[in-house]
Amino acid sequence: MTVIHKRTCHICEANCGILVEVEGRRVLSIKGNPDNPLSRGYICPKATAIADLQDDPDRLRTPMKRVGDGWEEMDWDEAYREIAAKVAAIDPVGTASAFYRGNPSAHDYALVLQSRHLQRAVGAKRSYSASTLDQMPHHYVQYQMYGHVSLAAVPDIDRTQALLILGGNPMASNGSLWTVPDFRGRVRELHARGGTMTVVDPRKTETAKVADHWVPIKPGTDTALLVAILKIVLEAKPDLRPGLAEVCDQNLDAVRDALAQFEIAGLSAFCGVSEDDIRAMAAPFTGDEPAAIYGRMGVSVCEFGAFNHWIVQLINLASGNLDRVGGTMFPKPLFDLVGLNGPGGVSTVVTSRGTLPSVMGETPMVAFADEMLREDDGRIKVLFVQSGNPVLSAPDGRKTEEGLQKLDLMVAFDPHITETSRHADYVLPPCGPLEKDHFNMFFGPLSVRNFGAYSAPTLPMEEGAKTDWEIVSELAIAVHAAKGSSAPNMQTPREQLDALLKASPAGMSLAEVEAMPDGVDLGPLEPCIKTRVKTHDQKIHVAPAELLADIERFAQTLNEVPEDALRLIGRRHVRSNNSWLHNSHRLVKGPDRCTLMMHPEDAKLRGIADGQAIAIQSDVTVIETTAEITDDMMQGVVSLPHGWGHNRSGLSWKTAADHAGVSFNDLVGTQRYDALTGNAVLNGIAVSVAPKEKEVAVA
Repeated sequence: MTVIHKRTCHICEANCGILVEVEGRRVLSIKGNPDNPLSRGYICPKATAIADLQDDPDRLRTPMKRVGDGWEEMDWDEAYREIAAKVAAIDPVGTASAFYRGNPSAHDYALVLQSRHLQRAVGAKRSYSASTLDQMPHHYVQYQMYGHVSLAAVPDIDRTQALLILGGNPMASNGSLWTVPDFRGRVRELHARGGTMTVVDPRKTETAKVADHWVPIKPGTDTALLVAILKIVLEAKPDLRPGLAEVCDQNLDAVRDALAQFEIAGLSAFCGVSEDDIRAMAAPFTGDEPAAIYGRMGVSVCEFGAFNHWIVQLINLASGNLDRVGGTMFPKPLFDLVGLNGPGGVSTVVTSRGTLPSVMGETPMVAFADEMLREDDGRIKVLFVQSGNPVLSAPDGRKTEEGLQKLDLMVAFDPHITETSRHADYVLPPCGPLEKDHFNMFFGPLSVRNFGAYSAPTLPMEEGAKTDWEIVSELAIAVHAAKGSSAPNMQTPREQLDALLKASPAGMSLAEVEAMPDGVDLGPLEPCIKTRVKTHDQKIHVAPAELLADIERFAQTLNEVPEDALRLIGRRHVRSNNSWLHNSHRLVKGPDRCTLMMHPEDAKLRGIADGQAIAIQSDVTVIETTAEITDDMMQGVVSLPHGWGHNRSGLSWKTAADHAGVSFNDLVGTQRYDALTGNAVLNGIAVSVAPKEKEVAVA
């Protein structure tokens, strides 16, 4: 007998509604749910891969313990006891312990709610995550301007007339820090009502190909373009519009004065975008029709990531489009993450490399390997890796591996033995994805509609399997026992979620939400800034001192002469999501996607043909792949996808290893980072490229 279950896809931030048809434990099909008001029946190829993840023959089913160069299975209680005893013996107070949390953690509300219990049991104060690899500039600016790290103003794409995207590719991601499923359909609707979309990117991305205008830009120079646009907007609109002026702590005079030193011509020359193109991009923000600007990875993972996002916010603010229908607005979702959680914070952290910025209590990933390799009492000895693969996702993967090998104890929570977990002493695997429930805790507050949805488990748990949250909770109890301390009373995630939902403005219980499997639609975004701002004075802080001061740091770079080298950028594909979907046979089939895209003229200068084996060299290492010659690349820029590199030994995921590719991040050093947030610089890396058989000159 077949049964169709309504569920939310947990793979990416889009959180599309899906229909999962099963017969017993066998998944027959996964389709889009047309009754889901957010995704409207849309799904991307990743959703269909959930069946591959659930039925993956390589997925671990029992805890694994390293014994010499091999692995042995063990039962759960034995694993908990051994790990807890070692934690208590190696680091009883937790000063030498740390946690790393990868991207999938954010898609598991239950794990998020329970993971803190394990960290408290261990006593670890150091936290690392993928956030300082891609998104900390967003959180920093949101905290400084709006008073909460999670208070994001997202583009109201469903009602805007002009959308400007810098360094983002929502055709592949369906939005990143912007939950916008069925992006292609929404762009069609934008065009149907006479609106336009412009994409700024060194590559003609999938999003640029459905845009009205593609504007290439030199990697890492978006700051100059953004400053130029803001100057034009400030000239056209010197005063804040009524409704915004009242909720700002000051006008824009301080910003206008600080930017007076820059000329549009100089900014244009620096970023490689013509003055005419700059003025054309600025034009919608000087008029009366609603417009929105959105910046993502390309403007985040560079040395002025926080500054860039501040200017993005100021363009929306100065143009009058912040908190405006068709502009950018703050969602009021079913689950009010902003109202229910503390604002987060900005501080510093002392590392072996000196004092670094710390946002939300995290240590930047650029210091991760150093903290494992240091020779003093500050060395990380015990590491818990939760749903993450930093060997492939963090800068200088080889250095990260070297650090992992020096640990006294490493515990990985992972369904596979990956490039990272192969260095662990214990691997604790969670159950399959369809055996878990799901709630869009983090992505409702980033959605293009005020929305929320809960999904019950689709399949019953396999015998002996455990969810992620059960594993961390039970291990926390074992660690308390090994230390002779009392474990706290731990509510189940369902109990916590129920209480949090009732405390949110909609006031619904979990039972009420669960009874609406298509989701709870609270309508389109609406102006709400007066009640959402969380600063101490309930005003938007227009010109925070640290960001205003960063203008001078940027000004100094305009006089620097860049080295003569190709600039490397990453890219994303709709059939991939970082490193953790490459064991899905239906997603990796087809042409090799781990290629280096090059402009024809760049290839010709180096004697490189399409499909030819090449070597790419940075100041860190050399890797080898094949060339893909395409007019989609800006001349002087090359692109390699992120998340590959399954060419290490000892992996358990065979399909991923058969489609190994190479790791973008092996080419990236750890020395460069955004001075305000510590976010790694992953964009605009200087490289040289040559045919494989030729020696590669040092970049």
